[in-house]
Amino acid sequence: MLRWPGNTGPDMLVDDGGDATIMMHEGIKAEADFKKLGTLPDPKSTTNKELQIVLTIIRRTLEEGVTDLWTKMGEKFIGLSEETTTGVHRLEQMSKKGELLFRAINVNDSVTKQKFDNIYGCKHSLPDGLMRATDVMLAGKQVVICGFGDVGKGCAAAMKAQGSRVVVTEVDPICALQACMEGYEVKRIESVVHTADIFITATGNKDIIMSKHMAQMKNNAIVGNIGHFDNEVDLEGLEGFPGIKCTNIKDQVDRYVFPDGHGIILLAQGRLLNLGCATGHPSFVMSCSFTNQVLAQLELW
Repeated sequence: MLRWPGNTGPDMLVDDGGDATIMMHEGIKAEADFKKLGTLPDPKSTTNKELQIVLTIIRRTLEEGVTDLWTKMGEKFIGLSEETTTGVHRLEQMSKKGELLFRAINVNDSVTKQKFDNIYGCKHSLPDGLMRATDVMLAGKQVVICGFGDVGKGCAAAMKAQGSRVVVTEVDPICALQACMEGYEVKRIESVVHTADIFITATGNKDIIMSKHMAQMKNNAIVGNIGHFDNEVDLEGLEGFPGIKCTNIKDQVDRYVFPDGHGIILLAQGRLLNLGCATGHPSFVMSCSFTNQVLAQLELW
């Protein structure tokens, strides 16, 4: 992805989630350690599956005798622009630690991105993904939206418009108060895990719906994620649950049956259901985001 014949790699990045940015930083760090200490990155040093893949790729490159790929790329690198909330959080963490090596522009926080793509894009694509995947009737269903940031706001509005009974879970007191004043019930997930029909994670964080929660859900409860990464839903814990059985219903739709006989329906294996089960946001709202990306790239250049 980041290299091609006759070139040392990109001068700039348009990143989505910070994946390419992390690859470059980890590569530069690994090459410096290899040059100084002769050590190779160890994928087993982390439990983060994504980072394990990154370290495996970098290790393989070093073992092939290419020891300056990322260093050379970094020397001529101009900067990057980041699309997502999750990616921006990663950049902020790296910056606070003094680890961010390049100039970066936060496109996500542009109002013509965040207040349109995140809210109205998800408002359109969440029900689209749910209905394409399950054809379930949303009216009357109890739907739990985990997180009431801009993505959660769009999701909750979409479910409310469909006639669903919407419950919001939220740790931020301001966002929780906003949800309350929009007319949603604000509860802890433990108080609705036995009764809700649909659970949607929209936090950008990890470990939101765990296997212990899914073990308590009603039969055929639907679980999906519209946050950035697939670790909002505890897929590893679900697949490792003693006695669990998985039946693939169709592409991107799986039913996990617990030993007591009840099952839950997981969409897109915990990845973005609006992309896995549908076609994502409409191009109209995405044009707001991508116009900002073009402006950011011009500014960097």
